Amino acid sequence: MRAVRIEIAPAGFTDWEGLHALLLAAYAYMEGRIDPPSSLLRMDARQLEQKAREEVLVLALDDERAVGCAFAQLRDDCVYVGKLAVEAGLRRRGVARGIMAAVEALARANQRASVELETRIELVENHRTFAALGFAKVGETAHPGFDRPTSITMRKPVR
Repeated sequence: MRAVRIEIAPAGFTDWEGLHALLLAAYAYMEGRIDPPSSLLRMDARQLEQKAREEVLVLALDDERAVGCAFAQLRDDCVYVGKLAVEAGLRRRGVARGIMAAVEALARANQRASVELETRIELVENHRTFAALGFAKVGETAHPGFDRPTSITMRKPVR
């Protein structure tokens, strides 16, 4: 495999079906583990393309093929990152770390003090991964209709 490169808002990216397939494959392990199910299951490739118009798409590319991604939303006080995914065969090789470094750079460039994300309460391995990337738990939230926490909020200051 060639070196993976990270691009912020890559001009000319058009493989929305491929990106959708990457996300579905990366999130498949959550099926039956999280309640409610991921919002990704209600999205199609066209909606991902629209999301990239409203937020900043960060891609990890092997040649021109997306092997990782995240969406970054510029909020008043932070950059919120969601839909982080890395192709299964490339996990534990620094791809997610590279994507998150790009998100942090985006936060600094836009004078945001932190990067924030949410991860489902059941996915304790994700909590550990994000903690290893410097994130700390700052809260819990419940999806509409739930009387218990369904996700935790994690934040990382950027300087």
